[in-house]
Amino acid sequence: MALHAGALATTFTASQGLLLMIPNMYKIAGELTPAVFHVAARAIATHALSIFGDHSDVMSTRGTGFALLSSNSVQEAHDMAAIATAATLAGRLPVLHFFDGFRTSHEVAKIISIDDQVLQKVLPQELIGAHRSRALSPEHPVLRGTSQNPDVFQAREAQNGWFDAFPEIVQQNMDKFAKLTGRQYKLFDYVGAPDAERVIILMGSGAETVQETVEHMNRQGEKVGVLKVRLFRPWAPAALLAALPTTTKAIAVLDRCKEPGADGEPLFKDVLVTLAEDFTGDTPRFATMPKVIGGRYGLGSKEFNPAMIFSVFSTLTAAFKKTSDGTAKPKRCFTVGINDDLTGLSLPYDAAFRTDAAHDTFAAVFYGLGSDGTVSANKNSIKIIGDETDLFVQGYFVYDSKKSGAMTVSHLRFGPKPIRSAYLTGEGDAKFIACHQPLFLETHDLLVHAAPGAVFLLNTHLSPELVWAALPPAMQRRMVEKIVLPSSTPIRSPSNPTWGDGSR
Repeated sequence: MALHAGALATTFTASQGLLLMIPNMYKIAGELTPAVFHVAARAIATHALSIFGDHSDVMSTRGTGFALLSSNSVQEAHDMAAIATAATLAGRLPVLHFFDGFRTSHEVAKIISIDDQVLQKVLPQELIGAHRSRALSPEHPVLRGTSQNPDVFQAREAQNGWFDAFPEIVQQNMDKFAKLTGRQYKLFDYVGAPDAERVIILMGSGAETVQETVEHMNRQGEKVGVLKVRLFRPWAPAALLAALPTTTKAIAVLDRCKEPGADGEPLFKDVLVTLAEDFTGDTPRFATMPKVIGGRYGLGSKEFNPAMIFSVFSTLTAAFKKTSDGTAKPKRCFTVGINDDLTGLSLPYDAAFRTDAAHDTFAAVFYGLGSDGTVSANKNSIKIIGDETDLFVQGYFVYDSKKSGAMTVSHLRFGPKPIRSAYLTGEGDAKFIACHQPLFLETHDLLVHAAPGAVFLLNTHLSPELVWAALPPAMQRRMVEKIVLPSSTPIRSPSNPTWGDGSR
């Protein structure tokens, strides 16, 4: 009703809530009504309910006629909200602007906000006025929502021109936004070696992690790159082909969803069709069509880190390097970060792999109990660092659907460079560990993230001279190993259960 009344309306939803809106989404798009839906993309309940992130809800809407615009980070979610609104007003197609649920929607990061003067230039008043002039009113009645018989039902094809024109409209608004803010976006953004042989294509927060890994590998002399998909619908084949280096020999397309029974996921199929149609055309971009393989990652917020990305690039090497019998044998369909012990699609990876970014940031991990204030305190801490210093910051908070009373883990990072690490703190990477609930000492390995020489803070009622003796023996051993205490440091044991002289 708000849209048909001429309001500049938007809404926020995700998961099952988005699915309930699909019938109306077909109507909104079919009637060419400007609108923006902001979606924190989350898993759809299947064998179990999950409140966490993947792209299964967004992919369920790709036939509605909505444009699908992806953001990869907190800054991009902020920027794309304005670009999406400008594009829908100019192109008349409604836009579903999505970003990864939890990984982006719940992340605290330092951004450059758009001031009101810039926003007024991004959203021209004449386009807003044109939208309002189309409002339903008894002063200028129009007919909408009719029932049509087969002899006239052809508007689905008559609308082709609107969809064909929309990618260029989005790019024009991205370019206009860049002139006003200095932040340039493209329908398909390529980052990496200009002569890359191996490329990963994906969208969402995982693209930031891939970029971090690509930049690290490029510094090591590897010819790799990443293509970030921003506009998924309407699909723009020419823009994708133009963004890919002509040297590309092998491509891995990563989808954050699963379509049971399909022979490939949506993004994989779109890329494959684009490359195949180009290669069979009159002037193909590539002398030899690149090998294309497809993978799934991050379902239900499964971890996706540089070690997994390095494994994907290693798999791509097999896609264009011939084996002894002259044939290439990569996994055409795979999962990464998902332990598939039934159909054997998982890629192995080296968990010890790290990028240079691990050395450029200070990482801290805090353990708390839902509703004890740990998460709120850490949100305030990372905001203070971001607001009061020149450092870039990132705060990500892990808790489950039980929330109050369940364990929470706060992952904080800050450093002098932009942080693209859209993954949890790795084992041995945190320089500060804090535990605000002593009961976790007996139930969890709180030092798994601790780097050598890390500081461990324990919130406890015990006096300082009794704290060491209260720690479990296994934890004492880990501390001796990680903090490198003198070899004479006693360890509590059955024969020495209450050691503690106040020196530690």
